[in-house]
Amino acid sequence: MILEVFVLSGCSFLLTFLVMPAISDVVARNRIFDRPSQRKIHPRRVSSLGGVAILLGFLISCLFFIHFSSNPEIRIYLAAALVVFLLGLKDDISDLSAKNKLIGQLVIASLIIHGGCLRLGSMYGFMGIQEIPLLSSYVLTYMTIVVVMNSFNLIDGVDGLASGLAIFSLSAFGLYFFYAAQPAYAFLAFSLVGSILAFLTFNFPPARIFMGDSGSLLVGTVNAILVIRFIHTAGMPGAVLPIPGAVAVGFAVLFVPLFDTFRVFLMRLLMGRSPFQPDRKHVHHLLLNRGYSHFWTCLICVLFIVLLVVIAWQFKYLGSTWVWLAEMIVGFLSMGVLYYGLLPVNKGNAEAQVPVIQMIKK
Repeated sequence: MILEVFVLSGCSFLLTFLVMPAISDVVARNRIFDRPSQRKIHPRRVSSLGGVAILLGFLISCLFFIHFSSNPEIRIYLAAALVVFLLGLKDDISDLSAKNKLIGQLVIASLIIHGGCLRLGSMYGFMGIQEIPLLSSYVLTYMTIVVVMNSFNLIDGVDGLASGLAIFSLSAFGLYFFYAAQPAYAFLAFSLVGSILAFLTFNFPPARIFMGDSGSLLVGTVNAILVIRFIHTAGMPGAVLPIPGAVAVGFAVLFVPLFDTFRVFLMRLLMGRSPFQPDRKHVHHLLLNRGYSHFWTCLICVLFIVLLVVIAWQFKYLGSTWVWLAEMIVGFLSMGVLYYGLLPVNKGNAEAQVPVIQMIKK
């Protein structure tokens, strides 16, 4: 199975890598660019259709390597991935309103939940909760899918950041399913890892192409499917590889995009603004305004989440509630370090133009 994982990842990498130049040519001929704006970081026009190549490498590899007879629900998940890609592609080419995007995302979540029979039926001891009522279970699952889906879309603001975080989270879930004897889900994760690695060779600063909404929503959707499946599988006492505190461990794997989304939405609401109104208060904006380059911003975020997962794994026997509370405390303390200037300023980076506290007051 190890050989299959390497071959699968290699195929998705190769397919994406070979398709990417063709996508760039089409974009150049048709002038489909993500143009600079006041809230965007890049100073020049860049293609935002990298998600097309990511989808092709991911989808074709899955179709060839996953045995659908053993896991028929994977077909539904791939169909959902295709639909969310089309939703994001529409937004990349001609902007969709937040309302229409949300409606589309709810339809996709419905396909995953009802067609793929995937839902959170228990909290496995988190906040003292075990089994939850059916209606609450559906509501929680819908929320989880939509939030995770959008969290990767919102964190995709710096070259390589969403890609780096996705490679880590997908690899973590893929390794778990590999050792938990669920190869279909391991293949699902590592197929996307291969595609994102190929994309990253074109997206590494300075980026020649962005994954766009088509790519980031696709990555978020697959992560949402995997984290729900992970919590359901790892939280079961009779599982091949049970994990105490599975909810907190799963949350830790996706901590940076989830916590950043929660924090930014909360700040906007406290300021009397719509949570969907874009601004420059995401964690990558704060790091850039401390003088850190795109590379160091990505590296800091990825290293932080690796450290948090290691800590969550080491203390998983304390249970999901205490580990989750510790994660939230670490998250708020880390943001305090950024907000109050305790993190050193990298004065050599020309991107540092606005002091952090000045940006927050805007």
